[in-house]
Amino acid sequence: MGSGEGRAPRRGRARGNPGSFDGLHRSCKEVFPPQMEGVKLIVTKTLSSHFQVTHTVHMSTLGPSGYRFNATFLGDRQLGPTEVFPTLLGDMDSAGSLNAQVLQLLGERLRTKAVFQAQRSRFVTWQFDAEYRGDDCTAALTLGNPDLLAGSGILVAHFLQSVTARLVLGAELVYHRRPGEEGAILTLAAPNWEATLNVGYGGAHASYYHRANEQVQVGVELEANPRLQESSFAFGYQLNLPRANAVFRGLLDSSWSVGGVLEKRLPPLPVTLALGAFLNHRRDRFHCGFGVTVA
Repeated sequence: MGSGEGRAPRRGRARGNPGSFDGLHRSCKEVFPPQMEGVKLIVTKTLSSHFQVTHTVHMSTLGPSGYRFNATFLGDRQLGPTEVFPTLLGDMDSAGSLNAQVLQLLGERLRTKAVFQAQRSRFVTWQFDAEYRGDDCTAALTLGNPDLLAGSGILVAHFLQSVTARLVLGAELVYHRRPGEEGAILTLAAPNWEATLNVGYGGAHASYYHRANEQVQVGVELEANPRLQESSFAFGYQLNLPRANAVFRGLLDSSWSVGGVLEKRLPPLPVTLALGAFLNHRRDRFHCGFGVTVA
């Protein structure tokens, strides 16, 4: 009897939906520390199971200080940990700038989103998205700042296809038109596990994310623009310290910048402290920040 007889045949893994095009580099970017400068206080209050508000006060030494108010409404339809429909978000700062988003589920596979931005009582951006998620593919269409009278606007089309359980291929097409000018940009993407590559007319963007264990995560990003003859490289890592209720994120990039942010939770209080510092050796610039989040 051969050694292969009696062995159960291997079953192919289900390909599954590849997710959205905007989330291709998300896992890698979440490893890098957020820029911090000055002092920031964030207070989040949950008013009900559907409604919450957030107050943010930022005191800066490099830029203008200000206050932001955010309100979020979440519906009853939850498809995942971060997907709840309908969702309404509004954000306004002390200068009067307003950002608003509306997310709605029109069917089991069709998601829609509308984005509006206003500054000083004038609309500056309005965008409409529609996304279809099949069993093994995702197709999305975005229309930005449409103006039928002036004949201007931006049209973006995305498509992702799961070729195998570990390989996804996709493309992005951007078409913009305004008086006296029009053009198009094509981008190809091939994420394999957590490795992603975008190649287009404007250059290339590659990222790699790896979770070594429950405590260590690393990410690498590389961007190159042949037309401008510029390229950049960044390495980031995240250390989870569950016993200390702390998370540390650090980075090192090709501009000789190093930095890190330490976040420390203080249970049983609903308070998180954040301390960050960044240094650019080439420009001899240093800035640090401190934040308090109450949620």
